[in-house]
Amino acid sequence: MNKPDTMKIDLAAQRKQQALDYHASPFPGKTGTALTKPCETQAELSLAYTPGVAAPVREIARDADLAYRYTNKGNLVAVITDGTAVLGLGNVGPLAGKPVMEGKCVLFKRFAGLDAIDLEVAASSPETFVETVVSLAPSFGGINLEDIAAPHCFYIERALQSRLDIPVFHDDQHGTSIIIAAGLLNALSLQGKSLAEARIVCVGAGAAALASLRLLQTMGASIANIRVVDRKGVLHEAREDLNEFKRVYAGPFSERTLTDAMAGADVMLGLSGPNLVNEDMIRSMAPRPIVFALSNPDPEISPELAKSVRDDLIMATGRSDYPNQVNNVLGFPFIFRGALDVRASSINSAMMVAAAQALASLAHEPVPSSVLKVYNREEMTFGPEYIIPTPFDPRLKEYVSSAVASAAVESGVARAPYPAHYPPIKSD
Repeated sequence: MNKPDTMKIDLAAQRKQQALDYHASPFPGKTGTALTKPCETQAELSLAYTPGVAAPVREIARDADLAYRYTNKGNLVAVITDGTAVLGLGNVGPLAGKPVMEGKCVLFKRFAGLDAIDLEVAASSPETFVETVVSLAPSFGGINLEDIAAPHCFYIERALQSRLDIPVFHDDQHGTSIIIAAGLLNALSLQGKSLAEARIVCVGAGAAALASLRLLQTMGASIANIRVVDRKGVLHEAREDLNEFKRVYAGPFSERTLTDAMAGADVMLGLSGPNLVNEDMIRSMAPRPIVFALSNPDPEISPELAKSVRDDLIMATGRSDYPNQVNNVLGFPFIFRGALDVRASSINSAMMVAAAQALASLAHEPVPSSVLKVYNREEMTFGPEYIIPTPFDPRLKEYVSSAVASAAVESGVARAPYPAHYPPIKSD
């Protein structure tokens, strides 16, 4: 083993220990409970608990909507998993997924001021998982499903959405799809192409991939121009091994391999695994291609390799050390913030489209000095290496949450008025 390899191992070990220390000290875990009302005197104790607590109990029993006035329900999200698809680690089980769920709670609080509780459910079946979540749902204003393996995640989300009157959002599907859509709108604009005419190859056919394609179709992509590639090749109508979700994208196609599909493609959307795309595939794409290689931490093809064969491409990854990071934190905190602020009964496609369009629009605005400082940059302007805002942009709530709230009101799923402290709703 040479010296550089030894240094890499030492650095990896150091980072691992830093992560373990971060989670262990000074208190185990990343979240806790904060009190929002004083409880220092006998009088305050009598208000916080018995006998004073009986007053809001009676009011909520009379009118369930008053839970939003007298409890934390309206600002509380449950982050729920069964641990079957945790990050890139696979089915590690619910308990091992808890650090990730705690981390998601941190992001809700840090970026959108939403309280969140992680719930790790040991469920023997998707049906058991659904029943468990339905039983717990009255406590929360919204439910963020996380790290649930496909295809069970599709069934679980659909079942919960049909049975609950609060937003149910599987971030691995829709959070990813919204950020992809925002970045792709801007990349297509820069490359002089339209979503309706773009030939799209999706490498991967899991939850995030299929949800992304559905949203892109909603926004104008043509299913006839979409090729989906899973481990066995292109989805096509002659295949008999496809579930109902994959079969939607199995047309009368002649392509059979990823190499076949990539020839002449305008967009490569990678949501699969590392190093599946090679230089020849990138070289075969249409002029001015767009490559979203989002496998994390190792993309389907590295930016260095892709750019070595095509100097006319726009590229995004899932990594923070390259430009154009597709990062879900740009979406889910602010989507839930907007949805909960109008007490939306769901997060529908109109709200998702509004979030994507708001993110795309924000990338066109001058970048604040506070963001430049965080990224140690002198300049960040809309262009091939800045098609998506950064997670630390202080305007995300203004843009995304307000757009989501407005769409909820306009689409009829809001049960409270558009917040007065939000920017005025733009009229056409």
